[in-house]
Amino acid sequence: MDATMEKVRVSRGGGKATVASPRQALALIADKWAVLVITTLAGGAWRYNALRREVEGVSQKMLTQTLRDLECNGLVERTVYPDTPPRVEYGLTPLGQTLVEALTVLRDWAGEHYHEVEAARVRFCDEPDEC
Repeated sequence: MDATMEKVRVSRGGGKATVASPRQALALIADKWAVLVITTLAGGAWRYNALRREVEGVSQKMLTQTLRDLECNGLVERTVYPDTPPRVEYGLTPLGQTLVEALTVLRDWAGEHYHEVEAARVRFCDEPDEC
């Protein structure tokens, strides 16, 4: 693989080798599940099932895929403890921690303004779900 190529795995990209770019990094964190997972992990490490309960609406498949993408790209670390049965926790890496402030602002904005977005969608479209 050429030195300018880097594996960037995002759920939409399938782990193909691509030219590393800011656009690829943005694609990784612009995913709604990635934002919710990163901001949830900001408070510390979580076990998989607890994280799944906390991130409302995420399916098992999407959470697993999101965690793998974030781990592959150095934002999340997976720690396996040698207990019986094995215990696994997910936490942010130092690189992942650098995103917390910006993504928390984005998540909070969505929480404050989703009603306004929905009202605009209703005004613009006959069927808001079709917009």
